[in-house]
Amino acid sequence: MEITAALVKELRERSGAGMMECKKALSAHAGDIDAAMEHLRKTGLAKADKKADRVAAEGRIVVATAANDAVLVEINSETDFVAKDENFVGFTDAVAAVALSSGVSDVDGLKASKLADGSTVDEARAALIAKVGENVQVRRLARIVAGQNVGAYVHGNRIGVLVNLKGGSADLARGIAMHVAAMNPKYLSPADAPAEFVAKEKEIALAQMSDKDKAKPAEIQEKMISGKLNKILSEISLTGQAYVLDNDVSVEQALAKEGAQVLSFERLVVGEGIEKKEDDFAAEVMKQAGLA
Repeated sequence: MEITAALVKELRERSGAGMMECKKALSAHAGDIDAAMEHLRKTGLAKADKKADRVAAEGRIVVATAANDAVLVEINSETDFVAKDENFVGFTDAVAAVALSSGVSDVDGLKASKLADGSTVDEARAALIAKVGENVQVRRLARIVAGQNVGAYVHGNRIGVLVNLKGGSADLARGIAMHVAAMNPKYLSPADAPAEFVAKEKEIALAQMSDKDKAKPAEIQEKMISGKLNKILSEISLTGQAYVLDNDVSVEQALAKEGAQVLSFERLVVGEGIEKKEDDFAAEVMKQAGLA
């Protein structure tokens, strides 16, 4: 029997399992959707996906490096407790290793990659969900391929950074990676800030001017706004920030000392951008008591 897209879609809706797992199950059972559904339940894939709508904003950032290639992977769990579980830690380390060796550039490709035991990353993820009882998601990856001088740093398994330097030393590359982890620069240099951002900051600076300053000549006002804007851009750009390992110099000056240049950097933070549900227990009790 032909395994159509419609059939795969129907099984996905019934089981909640991933597209690849549904297609494999249907192929193994000659398109019999009930048999395929039973297979998914037995293997834990259907059960696992029942947890897929639960917020997973904890987890780990894992790094893997080889020569001048490096990769960061964010893998989420629902709780910090599971993020420290040896099964979860083992899974995340294995995923980072295969992310590096496979050369995949996106999460879908990573999920389809094979681990050492022959299972795909997504199959192993589903098995892990059944074991730990929480939603687990392989969320993001960032990589540097054939970098010149790659520095990698992971802080507390929650913040991961990769830095690609031209020139410099291994110590400098790691130091810059530590700086990016601590200071979270938005741009590489002030010149990299988008024109829209610069225009908006100019508008804000003008609006914040006192009546006394607004009465000054236009060229004076422009210098005042430019000075304020340059300060803002320096504070949020890597090269303009004070270097965390030596506050007496900027990152740009630290790089210049070794004749180095930052070509690119990547920074991932566990749960970044995921909306977490905040429980207000006091409000809940008051509501139940009829006091709110």
